[in-house]
Amino acid sequence: MSGDRFKNCFLPTPAGSSSTAIKLLMITVPLILVSFFIFLLVPRNSSYWVYVSPSGNSSTGNFGAVSEEVSTAAEAVAVSGEAALNRSSNKSLDVEAQVMEIHEFDETKEDSLNITTNELNNLNISVTGVPNATIPLNESISLPLKRNRRVRTKLDKLEARLQRARAAIKDAKNSSQLLDPEYVPIGPMYWDAKAFHRSYMEMEKQFKVFVYKEGEPPVFHDGPCKSIYSMEGNFIYQMDVNTKFRTNDPEKAHAFYLPFSVAKMVQFVYLRDSRDFGPIRRTVIDYVNVVSEKYQYWNRSLGADHFMLACHDWGPEASFSNPYLGKNSIRALCNANTSEKFNPVKDVSIPEMNLRTGKLTGLIGGPSASRRPILAFFAGGVHGPIRPILLEHWEGKDDEIKVHKYLPKGINYYEMMRSSKYCLCPSGYEVASPRIIEALYNGCVPVLISKSYVPPFSDVLRWKSFSVVVSVEDIPRLKEILMKISSRQYIRMQRRVLQVRRHFEFHSPPKRFDVFHMILHSIWLRRLNVRVSDGNDVMPN
Repeated sequence: MSGDRFKNCFLPTPAGSSSTAIKLLMITVPLILVSFFIFLLVPRNSSYWVYVSPSGNSSTGNFGAVSEEVSTAAEAVAVSGEAALNRSSNKSLDVEAQVMEIHEFDETKEDSLNITTNELNNLNISVTGVPNATIPLNESISLPLKRNRRVRTKLDKLEARLQRARAAIKDAKNSSQLLDPEYVPIGPMYWDAKAFHRSYMEMEKQFKVFVYKEGEPPVFHDGPCKSIYSMEGNFIYQMDVNTKFRTNDPEKAHAFYLPFSVAKMVQFVYLRDSRDFGPIRRTVIDYVNVVSEKYQYWNRSLGADHFMLACHDWGPEASFSNPYLGKNSIRALCNANTSEKFNPVKDVSIPEMNLRTGKLTGLIGGPSASRRPILAFFAGGVHGPIRPILLEHWEGKDDEIKVHKYLPKGINYYEMMRSSKYCLCPSGYEVASPRIIEALYNGCVPVLISKSYVPPFSDVLRWKSFSVVVSVEDIPRLKEILMKISSRQYIRMQRRVLQVRRHFEFHSPPKRFDVFHMILHSIWLRRLNVRVSDGNDVMPN
């Protein structure tokens, strides 16, 4: 019975079989056609998700066969231009590599694959390896586009120009000497005259200094101009009024000047005879904090493109008030003592000048080498460890070596220098001595007697070609050392003194190649030694 019943379900009945078949055909055919059109019209790449594992491999979720869809998308891109995506379902989906390749497609082919330049956080992608991160891939694929070329900042462009200057200076040795209507450095007084000249010309062409405006006189933007520390005040003044090297736009600056005077701090901040260096230290700390909080530039380089200038003996000590100022910044110091952490690679030795009137009137001159009857001369106060040794061995001991604690009445100090072949320049409590510059001014060959002293502008000037260096241990042999120098050699040295003294002359307003420009040039060279980036990275050159 049951079997007969199932037979009746599948076998047509004899009666009315033709009409029934026609009815079934009329119903079935439209259904097949409708199903076919629906199959054609419904989008084939329906929504799905790709899971990016911590290792970067792709796998499917519960939403369908992902690998096949990714392969289909890759083929569509390949048809429009180039094969950019990975077609293999077994390979990992390197999203960043795909983005880079998509970015390189011809812009005229964009219709094939709609790519939008949204930020990375618009995608549900884990870039740190966190699991369960997903990327929705729909009709419009939204991927971050990486630029092939990083946008160059103002600092990048500034550093690029400095790099070209470095290359030009390096190539100067093999190039012809530059023409200069005023002065062309030449001779053995320079380590490399061509390189120095090219470097100086590059400095004149592009070096810009931003002078911080914060701080009030007398400690800031002020300094002594008529004393043994006159270099401090004169340099501060010239930087405040100079329009050639100073810029009011810090974005254009190669270096940043901290315009404080240590000599004025000693006068106005330090409590006399207190031996308490705290007030000076706090003043420097506060000033650096002010400019670092107000501007971005100190923190950007940790002070490596900043500089200070001090001629007071306590200049080095003041610089160590801030660890980055002492360690990273360019320190232009008269007290250039390597035993007190003076670093010739980044620091600058500047001359100590005693400008009693603030001018050079009457300070420069002297007869020729043949009209100097005195072999050597010194007169000065007894302080420090070296001068007592000099006086012990030579004061009143030899008619050709005139060594005095105090000059006899009626004898002019500068006239004695101009009558001497060699001028003795022993260090006092500190290594620097104004006698070095006084000797050059008066055409007298300086004799440097010191320990751990780096003479001014030693990066450019070859001091042994126009001066004599005597160790403290050789003070008893001083006459013997000087007498061994032949007359011809002495005359050459004396002529070189006359040539290089232009680099130590003070002028207001400054003149090319004078002491102001030489200090700036030494700072310029130190600035070329580092490269600064916006990422707080400072690299030695």
